Amino acid sequence: MAATTAVPGATRSKGRAAAEGRQRVLWREWVRLLDRPLTSYYLILGTSVLLIALGLVMVLSATMVDSIAETGSAFSMFREQLISAVIGLPVMIMASHLPQRIFRLVGYPAMIAAAALLLLTIFQGVEVNGATRWLNIGGLVIQPSEPAKLAFVLWGANILARKEELRELTEWRHLLIPLLPGCGLLVLLVLLGSNLSTALVFLVTFLGMLWVVGAPGKLFVAMFGMVLGLAGIAIAIEPYRIERVTTFLDPESDPLDSGMQALHGLYALGTGGIFGVGIGESREKWGFLPFAESDFIFAIIGEEFGLLGTLLVLILFGVLCYAGMRVAFRVREPFPRVAAFAIVTWILGQSMINMGAVIGLLPVTGVPLPLVSYGGSSLITTMAALGVLLALAKTEPDAQKTLEARGPSRVQRALSWLGLDNVAASVNKANHRSGAAASGRATTTRGPRTAGSRGGVPTAKHRSGPVPAGDRPRRNTRR
Repeated sequence: MAATTAVPGATRSKGRAAAEGRQRVLWREWVRLLDRPLTSYYLILGTSVLLIALGLVMVLSATMVDSIAETGSAFSMFREQLISAVIGLPVMIMASHLPQRIFRLVGYPAMIAAAALLLLTIFQGVEVNGATRWLNIGGLVIQPSEPAKLAFVLWGANILARKEELRELTEWRHLLIPLLPGCGLLVLLVLLGSNLSTALVFLVTFLGMLWVVGAPGKLFVAMFGMVLGLAGIAIAIEPYRIERVTTFLDPESDPLDSGMQALHGLYALGTGGIFGVGIGESREKWGFLPFAESDFIFAIIGEEFGLLGTLLVLILFGVLCYAGMRVAFRVREPFPRVAAFAIVTWILGQSMINMGAVIGLLPVTGVPLPLVSYGGSSLITTMAALGVLLALAKTEPDAQKTLEARGPSRVQRALSWLGLDNVAASVNKANHRSGAAASGRATTTRGPRTAGSRGGVPTAKHRSGPVPAGDRPRRNTRR
């Protein structure tokens, strides 16, 4: 009987081929999972909820010491943030169920209201630490620059979408007018309140809109240079901004004053190490790190949760931005494409500015970390923007088919219980018509078909005569 000898090289090659086969199977399953119709919707919803929950936990941890010192209760500032989240949740849900034509209608009045509030803030605003960013309205202190971001996104997306529908974006002046003057007005009003970081967020969002509509490379580079030039001028005309830049270059030159916040932010990240010191165990929040609950909450996350915690935050923001860009590149109509990309640019740009300042890559600014930092105006506005993004995610072609197959949503059923189902149906029909017109499909008006006509559809009987098949209410076969 002949003996057989296994060849080691052949065995290794078979094992490598089997491993590669398993990897290909896993990759196909992952791709199939991401290719589901409502993937964008659930990714946006899931990451938003996780970031809001993380923000509430970190605000409680970062504000306990200051809350006890100011009010005697460790939960006073956390309670305010929790109330803002409770207010923002129904706003987010309601926005996620609105048709896109409502967002287009709201853009103009929201832009006018935002400019008026910013102008009022200059004369009647509350000054804190040399900056006039807050407005007291009936005992409620708000930051008008936050809702102005959402107003600019809706207004600018509507402007560019209308021009694209009319085939007017072939010339540079249609790309910039009136988008550039509108952005310039908001930036000027924000700069008058000594808020350069928010002005940069507006300008970054403006550049994102130009990019997504396909602005020529020369025009985009020119606008990018203009943004850098404006930032340089704004820094040069204010002595404290020049001090921030010099401190950014050498924080140890003034460790007890201008460089204190930057240095202690790095101390917090270094103390956390890989796994962190534990939730609630931060040392820097005990009066060493200024504005630990807002501008530098990312440093507290790094101290208490370590490198793993900061990577988790980066992953969550990355997934959120991936889902938003997925919506922007999958929808057919111009408005949801521009609006989705603008919201992603706004949230991603603001996050990068905040985290870049904490880790020492950018000068210290006063911009909060979206959904995580303390601040009711920022939290509610960002949640409303994410509600808009959820509504736009439903306009993806595959998502629309899936939602139609599921039948009426809970909101539509609630409207039917109130006797308002006809209103919901008319809103959906108008939204469908506007989407079809924007996508370039020709819409024709046809008279009622009769059963004897060519290609006709039988009609239903009614007291007042036959009812065209297209006007008959569709029955929901699901029980």
